[in-house]
Amino acid sequence: MLAGCDEVGRGCLAGPVVACAVVITQETLESIPGITDSKKLSPQQRESLYNKIVLHADAISLGLVSNTEIDRINILQASKRAMEIAINNLSPKPDHVLIDGRDRLNIDISHEAIIDGDFLVPIISCASIIAKVYRDRFMMELDTFYPQYNFKAHKGYCTREHEESIKKYGVSDVHRKTFRGVKEHISL
Repeated sequence: MLAGCDEVGRGCLAGPVVACAVVITQETLESIPGITDSKKLSPQQRESLYNKIVLHADAISLGLVSNTEIDRINILQASKRAMEIAINNLSPKPDHVLIDGRDRLNIDISHEAIIDGDFLVPIISCASIIAKVYRDRFMMELDTFYPQYNFKAHKGYCTREHEESIKKYGVSDVHRKTFRGVKEHISL
């Protein structure tokens, strides 16, 4: 059984990094047109594909690593940890996992890292879509607690609006305090 895994939110200034691991058959993949890297899809396309993937996948698991843990261990290690959590929580366990990126993980399951895998390998694209939609929804929920940052619009990414809100309102509990664009605004 084959799984795909990807993470999203690596370059954000706020919120968690989210990974998804998904098991879905090749036959099912071929029956869902339009699957590609989540970054190449509109929000509406991602939502539509998300619903189809969730409906037809054999297994889906998520792994989240918080902004405080990101600050503690760095974003690369946090991204890898999120993927390890997602893969380790898959049930049933896959025989092999295809992972977007270049880094090997600390897991007891056979796996292969593929650069640009989220674009090149449909099963990784599925994981990319699920992780992206989940994280976007998570950030929209955070917006209800931190409306001054307008997370619902930029999802925590570094935009001019986000930078201006950090300058105006300071750093929140969900910001990544070791990231450029945030650390300069921490009051001592």
